[in-house]
Amino acid sequence: MKTLKPSFEVVEPSFGSSFYYSKYIENENNKAHVWHYHPEIEMVFVNGGSGKRQIGSHVSYYTDGDLILVGSNLPHCGFTDTNTGNKNETVIQFKADFLGCDFIELQENKFVKELFNKAKGGIAFGEKTKKAIGNHIEAMADQQPFEKLITLLSVLKALDSSKDFTILNASGFSMEMQIQDNDRINMIFNYVKDHYQESISLDEVAEMSAMTVPSFCRYFKKITKKTFTRFVNEYRVVHASKLLAEKHVSITAISLESGFNNFSHFNKIFHEFTGKSASEYRNELKSIIK
Repeated sequence: MKTLKPSFEVVEPSFGSSFYYSKYIENENNKAHVWHYHPEIEMVFVNGGSGKRQIGSHVSYYTDGDLILVGSNLPHCGFTDTNTGNKNETVIQFKADFLGCDFIELQENKFVKELFNKAKGGIAFGEKTKKAIGNHIEAMADQQPFEKLITLLSVLKALDSSKDFTILNASGFSMEMQIQDNDRINMIFNYVKDHYQESISLDEVAEMSAMTVPSFCRYFKKITKKTFTRFVNEYRVVHASKLLAEKHVSITAISLESGFNNFSHFNKIFHEFTGKSASEYRNELKSIIK
C-alpha cells in the first residue's frame, strides 16, 4: 500500500502581519491530516468537540476542545475532522524570532523564549487556561495587525504563567536534527497512520528506514523515548478511544477496526494504557461529552 511522504509545510505570514493567523469554521481545516512539520511554532485552539491529538510520538484523545502549543519542527497531524463536533478551530503560526532576536532578549520578554523551549515537546493546556484564553484567541480574527500582535503577546504571557498544562512528549524528545532524520521519522509516523489497522512488521519498517531491525529499534527509542511497539499500540488504543466515543458499534468490532486481531490482547493493552476497560471508558466518555 502507498504511504504518504512526510510533508514539509511552508507557512506564509498573514497580510500585514509578522505571523500567520486563521480561524476555521467547524472542520474546515482539512489540509493537515498527514504528519507534517515546519520551523514555525504553532498554537491551535479547538473550540469544543472531541478528537485525536497527534504530536511527536504522543497520541491521545481530547474532549471538550483543545488548546495546544507545538514547537518548531515537531511533527503533528490535524486535530479536527467530520466527527469532532467543534465550533471553530483557530491556528496561529510564527517563527521563534518573529519579534526579532533583540526584542526577545529584553528582560521583559524572556518569558517568550522560556515558553518556546517548553513547547519543543508539545504543550496541552487544561480547562482553566482554555476558558481564560480561548475567547482572546478567537477575537484576534476581527483585530487590526497591531492590536492582533498585542493580543498574541498577552496570550503567550498567559500561557507562560499557566500552571494548568501537560508536556506531551517525554523529556529530551526533540526533532531538532538533520533534515534526513526529520523526514525519516515523519515517514515512519505516516506509515503507522496509514497501516495501523494491519499487521505492522518491524522488518518492513526497518527496511523502509534503511536500517537493520536492532538499529531501527535503537534509533526510534532514542528519538521518541519509547519503543516502536509501544508507539503503535498507543496509536491503536487512541483510535479505539475515538471510535468508542463516536460509533455505536460493538467493542469487538472496534478492537478489529483499531488493528487488534486478538480481543483479549486488545483488552489487556487498552487497560494498560487507560487504566480501565473499554466499556468503562465508553460509559465515562459519554457523560463527559454530553
